[in-house]
Amino acid sequence: MTARRAAVPRLLAVPALAVLLAGCGIRATEVPTNFGPAPSRVQCSLAEPDVSTQAARGLPVQVFLLCGSSLVTVDRTVRVPDGAADSERRILVAQGLLDQLAAPPSAAEKEAGYSTDVRGGISVGGPRPGDPEDALRLSTAPAGLTSYALAQVVCTFSDSAAAEGDGSVVLGGPGAEAPRRYECTDEVRARPGSTEPPSKDVAGE
Repeated sequence: MTARRAAVPRLLAVPALAVLLAGCGIRATEVPTNFGPAPSRVQCSLAEPDVSTQAARGLPVQVFLLCGSSLVTVDRTVRVPDGAADSERRILVAQGLLDQLAAPPSAAEKEAGYSTDVRGGISVGGPRPGDPEDALRLSTAPAGLTSYALAQVVCTFSDSAAAEGDGSVVLGGPGAEAPRRYECTDEVRARPGSTEPPSKDVAGE
């Protein structure tokens, strides 16, 4: 009888403890609580640039850099001499964009998670005889670029004064191969590593 009486206070203590925990705002649980994934350090966000300062340094442009697994636009400037003819201006803008893509991201951009897969030393020229008049010839064949770099170049060019502004750009390489029209699609911007810019033959355009 004594043992049974001693067990009663212990049994009563369990619900009493639960009441105390509930009163403190703590809920007892037998399974791990899922608080969601850990916050990512990749922010992909930069402070707004000073557009007036940019304009003083050159022509405001946007280039596509890599951030996480997608392409994100970043503001840049390129220098174009006053009085340049339209055809010359287009090539100068294209070369400036390439140089900006190949430039190492700034400290703030690196901290925000930006990077680039475009290597330096690539030059760009105008069309050859027989090419469409809006074609751009790279010193490195488009097929020789990584899928990331090709996506950066295509999306940057197609959204600039270097192209016709229709979401595509005609690119060729230094060889005899005919240039092709490449498109910057939503899928390419979202997954540049696994989705290459779609392209088609420009013959007959």
